[in-house]
Amino acid sequence: MLDNVLKKEFKEHDVNRVRNLVKKDYGAKTKTGSGYSKARVKHEEGDVWEEDGRTWTIKNGIKQNITKLDKAKKEAQIPLTCPKCKTSMNYWLHKKMYRIHGFCFDCTVDYEAQLRRAGLFDQYEKAMMSKGQQAFVKDVEAWVLDQVSSQETYVSEEGEVDTWIGGDKTKKVVLDKLQDFLEISKKAVDG
Repeated sequence: MLDNVLKKEFKEHDVNRVRNLVKKDYGAKTKTGSGYSKARVKHEEGDVWEEDGRTWTIKNGIKQNITKLDKAKKEAQIPLTCPKCKTSMNYWLHKKMYRIHGFCFDCTVDYEAQLRRAGLFDQYEKAMMSKGQQAFVKDVEAWVLDQVSSQETYVSEEGEVDTWIGGDKTKKVVLDKLQDFLEISKKAVDG
């Protein structure tokens, strides 16, 4: 019989909780809490603010972090429809032409047909080819400069650090050849 005896004493908030349940007052508080609550600032659509060292904004009702790459993301993002004709951009040629021209493949074909009728297509074609060649020359120059400025010490398979000597002479020769290449390339692109 002694096993059925409750060995725990009820606290006042326990008794109040049971009273509230009997009275069907389910949401009544039985404890008082204390602590720190952060002051919340309400932000509207389009607001920009800084918090915890990060910049935030609200777009379409969603709190978003503003990063350094947002402009690059926006440039790389392809819309769902063509800005000119509202055609769906799910075809691979639409995506390719959007990156080049800013509209879908069909609009590019129409644009080039208008240039042919106006007799301006040859100039347009030369300008497009020139842009491609200039980008190639720029990429080659960046790659060569990166290779020349790279380190001259290498770690072998055994873990030994090898230092290669004579790089200054080679760098000078490579840079001279790069200058020659850039001069010839510029003449070819411009001429």
